[in-house]
Amino acid sequence: MKELQKIWKQYNSNITMNLLILTACLMVSSMCQAQKVFKVKYESQADLKVFPVKYESQCDLKVFWVKYESQAKKDGLWFPVKYDSQADRKIFFVDYESQADLKIFYVDNESQAGWRNKEKMHLLKF
Repeated sequence: MKELQKIWKQYNSNITMNLLILTACLMVSSMCQAQKVFKVKYESQADLKVFPVKYESQCDLKVFWVKYESQAKKDGLWFPVKYDSQADRKIFFVDYESQADLKIFYVDNESQAGWRNKEKMHLLKF
């Protein structure tokens, strides 16, 4: 009887550990979001209106365009897709800063990408 209880305890602890690992993996994968974007022709088609600023100090988000979808693993690393159905966000580039939901600044290196204004982070959460 004690042997059966021991096996049962071990079985339950394995299930609990596996559930904890699965939960952690799901949480991490939801935090690592690919940022696949599609540039639309009309403002009415967009999820997000974007304006590229001239100076880093003016931006909400520093953006680096990556060559491969697999590289778009953190905020600010954008991958352009060919079709709107593939995109996480459809963006429209506005003519004036005041029209934008999000002001971006293009950076030269992948490591520079990321938020300057964390109050706007909700705009890119999926």
